[in-house]
Amino acid sequence: MRSLLLTLILILSLTITSQAQNKPAYELFTNNGELADYDEMIADLATSDMVFFGEYHTNPISHWLQLEMTKSFYEIKGNDLFLGAEMFENGNQLVLNEYLQGFYPEDKMIPEITQLWGNYKTDYKPLVDFAKENKLRFIATNIPRRYASMINKMGISALDSLSEEALAMIGPDLKEYFDPTVKAYAEMADNMGGHVPPNMLNIQTAQAAKDATMAYFSVKNFSPGNLLFHFEGSYHSNYDQGIIWWINKIRPGLEIKSITTVDRSEWEELTGEDKATIANYIIVVADNMTQTKR
Repeated sequence: MRSLLLTLILILSLTITSQAQNKPAYELFTNNGELADYDEMIADLATSDMVFFGEYHTNPISHWLQLEMTKSFYEIKGNDLFLGAEMFENGNQLVLNEYLQGFYPEDKMIPEITQLWGNYKTDYKPLVDFAKENKLRFIATNIPRRYASMINKMGISALDSLSEEALAMIGPDLKEYFDPTVKAYAEMADNMGGHVPPNMLNIQTAQAAKDATMAYFSVKNFSPGNLLFHFEGSYHSNYDQGIIWWINKIRPGLEIKSITTVDRSEWEELTGEDKATIANYIIVVADNMTQTKR
């Protein structure tokens, strides 16, 4: 009787576990399509010079994993780890540095940072706080939005109108290397089908200005032995495009790896080649995941 009872309990336990696993909040895959082990992924990525985390900006699983991975990298790299993010414009670096050094509290820092994202407190504050608590650098890598807007309206000629102080906030390699036929930028036009606007080249250039600037400040702040863990929208790093493409142009030879986020329905539609090339690791999240507010 006791044996039968234990058997029934075991069956019930397995059934409940199986049912729970049928609706996972996320799954982690390698680029060969196999389920990945978190600790093995961390050990692999920690040997890199730079790791780019392509997020969905309002997906809570992305943000939770960013913090957990930061903690794991810190256990391995210590103060050789530094963070960088699309969500902070480089013109705010001084304020961010002063806050990290404890010069003033957060309620003084937030009003001083221009274009701070609406989901800062829920999604990015934990990362900034971790950097502050552990005396890590946090690099504001993105181009100031006003300059990206100028390029969107005027094209690359907008750079000729700017002062040296302004140009110092924009990736200096933009004019030399920008190529609208590169996958990341060509697809912007392709995705518009037959409705490509007349200023499409300007739109592509403005996107490239963001990537080139994030790449420039990533490289500028990197020293051998460091590990940069950078956070950006997935379209800025998928398929080794965007930021990664620019880094390989301006400082070839760095070991760069990436992790990206895709919805379950997107994952199922990707070809085998897409899965193999989109990133080194892929977070597959539920389509109906509750989103944070941006």
